[in-house]
Amino acid sequence: MPTPDPADRPYDVVLFGATGFVGRLTARHLAAHADDSTRIALAGRSSSRLEEVRAELGGAAADWPLIVADVNEPDTIVALAEQTRVVATTVGPYARWGLPLVEACAGAGTHYADLTGEVLFVRDSIDRFHDVAAASGARIVHSCGFDSVPSDLAVMVAAREADTRHGDPLAEATLVVVSAKGGVSGGTIDSIRNQVAVMAADPAKRSIGADPYALSPDRSSEADLGPQRDVGPPRYDRRLGMWVAPFVMAPYNTRIVRRSNALLDHAYGRRMRYSEVIGFDSPITGPFLATGVTAGTVAGAAAMAFGPTRKLLDRVLPSPGEGPNSKTRSNGHFHVDVHATTAGGRNVVATVAADGDPGYAATAVMLGQSALALALDGEALPDAAGVLTPATGIGEALVDRLVARDFDISVR
Repeated sequence: MPTPDPADRPYDVVLFGATGFVGRLTARHLAAHADDSTRIALAGRSSSRLEEVRAELGGAAADWPLIVADVNEPDTIVALAEQTRVVATTVGPYARWGLPLVEACAGAGTHYADLTGEVLFVRDSIDRFHDVAAASGARIVHSCGFDSVPSDLAVMVAAREADTRHGDPLAEATLVVVSAKGGVSGGTIDSIRNQVAVMAADPAKRSIGADPYALSPDRSSEADLGPQRDVGPPRYDRRLGMWVAPFVMAPYNTRIVRRSNALLDHAYGRRMRYSEVIGFDSPITGPFLATGVTAGTVAGAAAMAFGPTRKLLDRVLPSPGEGPNSKTRSNGHFHVDVHATTAGGRNVVATVAADGDPGYAATAVMLGQSALALALDGEALPDAAGVLTPATGIGEALVDRLVARDFDISVR
């Protein structure tokens, strides 16, 4: 049976995993901000739980269709992909549950957005389904949440400004976490736990995780820039004028940004060096805070990688389906700056900031708007297909949508 043409499908967006913690938040965002004409359905394994979520939403969402689908039943995943123009999924860990849906969307020409921060999953997705998606016209856009929209869009707008204003590529760019406040969910912990366990057991997987260009479309085409450490010691950075510590999400976000640059034929700069840190601008407390954050990051990674301590952490960390309460989510925020220097020595600073817990409240906005952009923004999207990134799969259309939802995305 031929695959239905995306233009003739009954739904614009299907939210898969709508009964999970972030899935519910994303459903609420779509119910509050999607146009009434947008055809949205909720999908998951349990019809009764989907009905509970829909009942909570009210309004126009009370009539949203429900789709029962389970990754353990491949026919239901294929049927889901063939009914919609876009699937947004929160079902993780993605390395465990995500590839059947990527395969179905790539084959059906269905656009796809997720929240993964798992480098091994994205590498598998690229290797197995990039060419299939490119042929079908599907945009498989990974990492449409706090991993890695702020990083990817900030570097994109910094590079655009450098080219427009100075006609110059970037030589160096560093994302600085100026401030961030929020909680953590069990789903995120489960994804980290799963990836750490796989890398600990398989040296080949560990080698992929350690490669700064692990997600490059053509590893051999990348310039040799020498060592690029994503997790380094605390230090005073003279270029930034502040003390810095490693950012826990840097080992993943940096690879997404480097993939964006490569997919754009290195338009940001063929020899651009990119890194991410947490910044402390006080000369008095900065050294102590940077040292403390570094020690905590290293200790946490070591504890997660070691079986006995990982089991102890499992007793105290949130379980899948758990997350920060509504007060924590609403009181959260994030602010990141990308400090970029062009090959000619010019400086550009790009900012991405928003209110709301970055991993949950703000992430629900980023995923929801990514899905709506893929479904509705048509010619405003980049001319691209395959396994992509937020910058290369959605680009300026996502910037415009997030600014309309009170994100600060600006250049100075």
